[in-house]
Amino acid sequence: MKSVEIAPLPFNRLGALIGPDRYEPLLAYADRIRHRMGDHVIWNVNATATGGGVAEMLQTLLAYAKGLGLDTRWSVLDGDPEFFAITKRIHNFIHGSPGDGGDLGEAEHAHYEAVLAHNAAEFLGHVRPGDVVLLHDPQTVGLAAALKEAGIPVVFRSHIGKDEPDDLTRRAWDFLQRYLEPVDGIVVSRATYAPPGADPDIVTVIPPSIDPFSAKNYTMPADHVDALLARVGLFEDGADRKDVPFARRDGSTGHIRDHGDLFAAGSILPEGTPYVLQVSRWDRLKDMPGVLTAFADHVHGHDDVHLLLVGPATAGVTDDPEGAQVLQECVDLWHRLPEEKRRRVHLVEVPMDDIDENAVIINALQSRAAVVVQKSLMEGFGLTVAEAMWKARPVIASRIGGIQDQVEHGVSGLLLDDPTDLAGLGALIQQVLDDPAAALTLGVTARTRVLDRFLGDRHLMQYGRLIERVLPPETDRGRTTTGG
Repeated sequence: MKSVEIAPLPFNRLGALIGPDRYEPLLAYADRIRHRMGDHVIWNVNATATGGGVAEMLQTLLAYAKGLGLDTRWSVLDGDPEFFAITKRIHNFIHGSPGDGGDLGEAEHAHYEAVLAHNAAEFLGHVRPGDVVLLHDPQTVGLAAALKEAGIPVVFRSHIGKDEPDDLTRRAWDFLQRYLEPVDGIVVSRATYAPPGADPDIVTVIPPSIDPFSAKNYTMPADHVDALLARVGLFEDGADRKDVPFARRDGSTGHIRDHGDLFAAGSILPEGTPYVLQVSRWDRLKDMPGVLTAFADHVHGHDDVHLLLVGPATAGVTDDPEGAQVLQECVDLWHRLPEEKRRRVHLVEVPMDDIDENAVIINALQSRAAVVVQKSLMEGFGLTVAEAMWKARPVIASRIGGIQDQVEHGVSGLLLDDPTDLAGLGALIQQVLDDPAAALTLGVTARTRVLDRFLGDRHLMQYGRLIERVLPPETDRGRTTTGG
């Protein structure tokens, strides 16, 4: 297993945004949790330190928890390609998608358990009774039994789910059932995502959140956005590409690199070009090909508007073996477009070797978009929706999963009732492009909704209550005098 270093972030910078009525109770509650934990550690384990919303949330939430004086640590699994193929299959099945069509039988159990037994042996050299461990998503839940045998409270945090389970969903949860039995708590983003048969007394609903000050979400001046997008080679600027500095999460200054060609298909955009944007993994459930087809076939009368489909460089996401395949499917589809449409569609791979720079690039792309789309076929929550809403962008997204908890249709964005309706998506995009005043109102209302519901103070308070529930009584906790 690998440890991810986390530098503390000062939580007081949120105070001016959330106000004393939210800020002061959180400080008091953090004191209470510090007292309960003593010198013990709150551990988080997931499958990757980069790529995807879970890793992004952990980076910020754990940094803020450290800033509040809590000892929070993050470990990442070691796994081989077969392990990640199995867990990707589980991920797809839970969403009701057949994925690679493979099995979840005893051979898959054996390999899953062998990989996690190796990880557990290493991890148990670091954790100790009195610590708390949060296991994120199906990749990690097989660690629960070994941790419980060592006397350590365990919470399973599932970031995925399906509102209406089907046979595939049940097959995935049946596979995971034996590994879920030891856990002390289960956290889901929506109540409907709870594993079938889970004891409702141990299930907690905690929606995700974003950090308004992170590299992904801080407010960029417009000229900074334009300079950055030119520097990385996505937009022309009519002049030499300028040096663009940015603040890293550790407080140091980074500099945006000139990446040359980030296009998997398409080419550099003319300066000032308006564009529709979807940012997501190259994952079939995000349906990048569907967005491409909807834009090319069903958006009319806006020949100056381009489409940007943006995802991580596929070599940089180790736990998603489908990524390169989905990207290639999009490239093939792009090649089949007529030339006049092809020139307005661009497939972009954002580098993953510098996670802070990656976040700043995504921030700039979202901040400048005329419309942000998230046409997922299934979605646990969809952090890219909250990110775009925070930037006051008009958002069009599928009415599924946690997306519908974020967007109020016609108020803080627009919802597509049927995620497979390509003509319907095209009509909604055209609606927003046709009415800039209404688009502006949607964006302003969207930002307010994120401020009210989806920032880290609410998220941390809910996790604090959860940790209190799974800890043994204070009289039973062994306290030590040295750090963990």
